[in-house]
Amino acid sequence: MDITIEPIVTEKATKLTDKLNRYTFRVSPEANKYQIKTLVEKLYGVKVKDVNTAVVRGKNKSRWTKSGLLKGATSAYKKAFITVADGETIDFYSNI
Repeated sequence: MDITIEPIVTEKATKLTDKLNRYTFRVSPEANKYQIKTLVEKLYGVKVKDVNTAVVRGKNKSRWTKSGLLKGATSAYKKAFITVADGETIDFYSNI
């Protein structure tokens, strides 16, 4: 089973990182906390202290266009909040 993981870099996520040393990732919906922990430790070389997950539900969207009302929905996904050990950081921009 392949687990995908990608960082979420928003203002709110950056404030969590600065204040609580907690990083936010978008992960595969079928991934559990243990798999997420081992993957982050392997990819970024940090000691993971805690993993919290949340399932973000999809939202209904609609907009008016020339051809009429278009309806759709955003997809649901799982979000992981990773707390790393004190003194350790994850650098998202080192691969650029």
